[in-house]
Amino acid sequence: MAVFVIADLHLDTVTNEKSMEVFGNRWQGYIEKIQKNWTRVVSDDDTVIIPGDISWALTTEDALADLKWIDALPGRKIIMKGNHDFWWSTLSKMRRFFCENCINSIDILYNNALEVENYIVAGSRGWFVDKSVQPSKAVSADYDKIVNREVIRLKLSLDEAKKLSEGTGKEIIAFFHFPPVWSDFECVEILETLKEYNVSRCYFGHIHGCYAQGGVFKWENIEFRMISADFLDFLPQIIG
Repeated sequence: MAVFVIADLHLDTVTNEKSMEVFGNRWQGYIEKIQKNWTRVVSDDDTVIIPGDISWALTTEDALADLKWIDALPGRKIIMKGNHDFWWSTLSKMRRFFCENCINSIDILYNNALEVENYIVAGSRGWFVDKSVQPSKAVSADYDKIVNREVIRLKLSLDEAKKLSEGTGKEIIAFFHFPPVWSDFECVEILETLKEYNVSRCYFGHIHGCYAQGGVFKWENIEFRMISADFLDFLPQIIG
């Protein structure tokens, strides 16, 4: 019963109007690659964590086909919110929507924590400002307001994770959509929160096209791993 992770599926299984194929050769046929690779390595007893940018849909109803596509894949899935997940709603509304539409294999990580095999899974969307990567957002975003909100959500998640880990010895692993640290960028508020809760391993997505750079690095004593779908060549990565 293994645990895998892969971010940034960027699904549009119905209209194909928002295909990522315009972003380079690696993205050609990416939805088929995800399905083929996923079914090759993931079994029904496994779990796959998906840290954001799941569907291009604008409403939860419009995301149904993409969510059904994920639901049909092997294993339990745990989804998180990314910056393109405009269809995302409250935890209670999404759980009700999943129940009404017989989506049975997808759990939601949002202001909470989940126990998965030998791990406790926590995290939040996070926030990232790097003018060389996304200049328009870097200029227009209210950094302090967004970061403060994400730190609150991260602490809610980590507080629950601590409760779940008590007496079990299970490692708390944090997952983000945005990288808390990347190149010269550091989200100090999130990094200090991770230190406060003694988190030593984190996974993140969001970064695309950086295939020559190493996907594993350390900030102080915290290990970070990039798990954007295109960086992984659309193969879910096992956590071990």
